[in-house]
Amino acid sequence: MSGLELPPLHPADLGARVPRRGSAPMALLGRWILRAIGWKVVGRLPDIPRAVMIAAPHTSNYDGLVGISAIQSLRLDIRFMAKHTLFRGPTGVLLKALGGIPVHRGRAGGLVEETQRVLAAGDPFWLGITPEGTRTGAREWKTGFYRIALALKLPIIVVTFCYRRKEARILDAFWPTGDVEKDLEAIYALLDDVEPRHPERLSAPLKRRRQWRAGGGSPYQ
Repeated sequence: MSGLELPPLHPADLGARVPRRGSAPMALLGRWILRAIGWKVVGRLPDIPRAVMIAAPHTSNYDGLVGISAIQSLRLDIRFMAKHTLFRGPTGVLLKALGGIPVHRGRAGGLVEETQRVLAAGDPFWLGITPEGTRTGAREWKTGFYRIALALKLPIIVVTFCYRRKEARILDAFWPTGDVEKDLEAIYALLDDVEPRHPERLSAPLKRRRQWRAGGGSPYQ
């Protein structure tokens, strides 16, 4: 699907059950930023109240500018988890305004389990995660997003930023099968045609696939 042309996505295209937040002025600001930098949002989002949304590949801070502007323009309620120690002072106010939720990593059960508790309780929202965990060539993807989606029976929405097209692209939404290796390979395949800002910083699984597609090596470790 990554190589297909996708339709533009506008706020009016979102279903009634998609969680929303934000204000009209912030939505206007998000749309203005996207127009100013020449980007657009394309694809379709499922009409569901809770989901896990992953964004990859993540090779630049510029991805964040595009992603936050896209979220604001659509007024989506997408939140992310961060260490509770970051939510102090002005930085904490900003993080909460952007959808940050403080978690205590040292608590019994771990970060994934605490995230599951927060996501399952209260008002519905979508959880946003960058599974590579770094902008500089991760050796492997972190699978916490997959474990959360599987445990809570939620779909995984795959989003990417293609710098060749200048599009924030919603590629697919699927339900995890429980076969993590097979499902991860399916996600990697969706990203074959995506051009990140810094290709040299691609995570190792994506590099392996591209080398294999170019005629060398194996797509597997």
